[in-house]
Amino acid sequence: MKLSDGTDIPQLGLGVLFVPDGETAQVVGAALELGYRHVDTAQLYHNEAGVGRALARSGLARDELYVTTKLHNGFHEPAKAKASLAESLEKLGLDRVDLFLVHWPLPTLCGGDYVSTWQALIELREEGLTTSIGVSNFQPAHLDRIVAETAVAPVVNQIEVHPYFANETVRAATRRHGALVEGWSPLARGAVLTDPAVASIARERGRTPSQVVLRWHLDRGDVVFPKSANRARLAENLAATEFTLSPAERARLDALDRGEAGRTGPHPDTLDVIPG
Repeated sequence: MKLSDGTDIPQLGLGVLFVPDGETAQVVGAALELGYRHVDTAQLYHNEAGVGRALARSGLARDELYVTTKLHNGFHEPAKAKASLAESLEKLGLDRVDLFLVHWPLPTLCGGDYVSTWQALIELREEGLTTSIGVSNFQPAHLDRIVAETAVAPVVNQIEVHPYFANETVRAATRRHGALVEGWSPLARGAVLTDPAVASIARERGRTPSQVVLRWHLDRGDVVFPKSANRARLAENLAATEFTLSPAERARLDALDRGEAGRTGPHPDTLDVIPG
């Protein structure tokens, strides 16, 4: 998919949240062998080194790979943000990442100043340490503020999205700023896979429930990166690119939206956790 800065991003990738660093190289390596070319990690995941080992062993050219990492919540101070990316690059074995994100806005911390953090990412992009910059978990007001105060819009906003929580208000605000939506927890932590509507469509189409839900995301134009440490499941998820849903099928999944009650993760307006 085309980003607003003119670069391209693979629409389906691999997420590595909760994958231990010691297992990450094997998981990412298997994904790359199957054909994945987009890996989404984060400083908070503590497995960038494992991703780096897999990239180095893959034998793939750098321009065939798309690597995203995200800023640790404790490094919002501009100087710390810049130092943290240098450390991430060392762990990943790269001279630049393709995409660097502010992981959470943390509006109740740091005097509510996430704008200077965004400005630090702008400077990192100008220095060539990341090709593109974006945000994660930013609400409409957060997006509006960073664009108004820096005149630079993110290329993506990575937010919780799945059939139980369509998050349409934030999706619309993201698109209004010319950014793509990236959906984390695309399967609602697995909860949506047993929904009768999902199961019915899967049976009718001869597909698995996860393929049906991932295809719903892809058909809506969002970027997704489901996580799995199982090679067969990795292949299953990748096969979501092989078909499309009909408008009627998409409407059946759209109808599952529970609004705020469907959210599985923390709310960006109140999250104030800085984990180790």
